Amino acid sequence: MAMGINIGHGDLPAFDYVSHYLEPIEEMRDVLLQPTSTGIFSHGGEHFLIQSPYTEQEHLLDLRTLDAENALLARALARMRSLRPDYAISPYTETFNWDEVIGELSQLVREHGHRWKETSFFIVAFRSQIPPTTVYEDLGALDKVAHAEAVASGGFLKYWFGHPDKDGRNLATCVWRSQEDAIKGGVGRGHRKAAAATRSLYSHWKIDRHRLIIRDDVKSWEIIDWE
Repeated sequence: MAMGINIGHGDLPAFDYVSHYLEPIEEMRDVLLQPTSTGIFSHGGEHFLIQSPYTEQEHLLDLRTLDAENALLARALARMRSLRPDYAISPYTETFNWDEVIGELSQLVREHGHRWKETSFFIVAFRSQIPPTTVYEDLGALDKVAHAEAVASGGFLKYWFGHPDKDGRNLATCVWRSQEDAIKGGVGRGHRKAAAATRSLYSHWKIDRHRLIIRDDVKSWEIIDWE
C-alpha cells in the first residue's frame, strides 16, 4: 500500500511523504525502540510499536493483535533502513539492510525461547515520480490519514518511505502480515479520498509485490516475486 492504494489489486496510488518528518523520526526510533522488552508482545517495555515515520497513537502498531511470528518480525523491522541513496530505482533486495533485520529477528527468537515456524509475509514496493508542481505537504496529509486507517485495519507491520531524488523519484514500501490484510487496509474513506485527489499528481508510478519467506528456526530467508 503506499498509503491510498489498494495494493492487493494495483489501483492508482495516493501516498506520499512528509519528508521533513523523516530524519527526526529516525533519530527518535533509535532512542525509543531498543530491544529491551520482556515479552514477545512488548518492545522497549511497551505494547505499541512505532512502525512508520508517524508517531501519534493512531499510527502505532499494537503487538498484542499479532501472533508471535508477526510480532517478532515487526519488532525486528524497527531496524530497517536504506543502504543506498538510489533506492528509488535500485533492486528491492539490494535496497534495505535485510541481513541486519533478520539477524535482529534471530536474536529476538533466541531471547524469548520461541520456536519459529516458517512464515511468509506480503511486501509492496511503490515506485513513483512526482513533478515539481506537486504540493508534497498536501500529499503527506492524505498519506497520514490513510496510514492510520491501514494500521487500524490490522496486520500492517512496517511502512517506510524515502526522500525524492533530483528527478522527483521515490520509493515507499509496506510489509504486511498477508495480502488479505493489505487489501482490507486499502478500502477506507481516507484511501479513497487520497486516490481521488492524487490521480493527476504523479507523472509515473509502479507497484511491485514481493513475498518474504522466513523458514523454520530462522535458518534461512528469501524475498521473491509475489505470485
